[in-house]
Amino acid sequence: MRVLSVFGTRPEAIKMAPLVLALGETAGIEQRVCVTGQHREMLDDVMKVFGLSADYDLAIMRQSQSLSDVFTSVMSGLDPVLAAFRPDTVLVQGDTATSTAAALAAFFRGVRVGHVEAGLRTGDLFSPWPEEANRRLTAVVASRHYAPTRRAAAALRAEGVAAGSIVLTGNTVIDALLRVAGQIRSDAALKARLEEKFSWLDAKKRLILVTGHRRESFGEGFARICEALRRIVARDDVELVYPVHLNPNVRGPVFSRLAQARNIALIEPVTYPEFVYLMGRAYLILTDSGGIQEEAPALGKPVLVMRDSSERMEAVEAGVARLVSTNPLRIHDAVVELLDQRSSYAAMAGGASPFGDGRAAARIVADLLGVDAIHDEVEGVPLVPGDAFGLAEV
Repeated sequence: MRVLSVFGTRPEAIKMAPLVLALGETAGIEQRVCVTGQHREMLDDVMKVFGLSADYDLAIMRQSQSLSDVFTSVMSGLDPVLAAFRPDTVLVQGDTATSTAAALAAFFRGVRVGHVEAGLRTGDLFSPWPEEANRRLTAVVASRHYAPTRRAAAALRAEGVAAGSIVLTGNTVIDALLRVAGQIRSDAALKARLEEKFSWLDAKKRLILVTGHRRESFGEGFARICEALRRIVARDDVELVYPVHLNPNVRGPVFSRLAQARNIALIEPVTYPEFVYLMGRAYLILTDSGGIQEEAPALGKPVLVMRDSSERMEAVEAGVARLVSTNPLRIHDAVVELLDQRSSYAAMAGGASPFGDGRAAARIVADLLGVDAIHDEVEGVPLVPGDAFGLAEV
């Protein structure tokens, strides 16, 4: 069986890494990896962390290119790869331009498409934009839908996707998180390097980890987020750390508004092990990222989501995440509540993560091989409570 895995952004690479590694260890599968380079520097870092190498690199990134440019570059670049390798299945992940363009290119070649992390929906085509549309488009051409949760599987069925093509797997990001957290915990030299790199953190202050990069927040949205952060760091008992995304639409407003603010460190993007370490050190996390909504609850960290809607409502319903939009007052007040009210913090930090048990990649490989799926409950017991895997030490 020939399987081609295609990805191009940092989040895709993190979530595909456990699957690529599992495929590489499986007899009867000939695997190739194609990266598009939609995120260049950040993608290369993840590849190095997981020991991955690309068989094909489309290197599509160009300065100031549009989404249409990305889309067409992926499709035209991938087509000769499909012709040369002749895969039986192409695996794509999530909701990026890379994933949807690759799925369409495979479909046009008559190649089966397996969609990893299928079925996430907000119900609003423009939130998040363009990711919600990307997900729906990919679902139309996919042959196998690897749904991370029951809610995702139900969303697919509601859209008319055949139940027999949906496989409940859990999310591969938990596989990746557990792998890296385990390395930090067991590798004394790695842990020492991380502690040295972040030795400037003030142990007397509670760390708030911040990330933000969503397109729908470009412009006024980031202005409001920065206003909220300035309000928060007026307190003397907190320290904010913000690894700032490389996109100039993010860096411009963030550095112009926050570079001189006290109690906040604007740092360059970090490697995945470094980010896992920072999540472990954090008291709470402010983000608009989808993946962090999945990762942080497994570490027992409350997540405040700076978006109006989420395609990961499982976390909100489980009480481990809360939607706060980009409204400065809502963000500030939610942070203050978690800082000052122990009961509120304990309720979120002690909740259960609904995103899997770290065996998602194994379930996908089993499905590709046509063997009986792993029958462990993806959302049964255990539901990955915050310290179920000993991650508090990270």
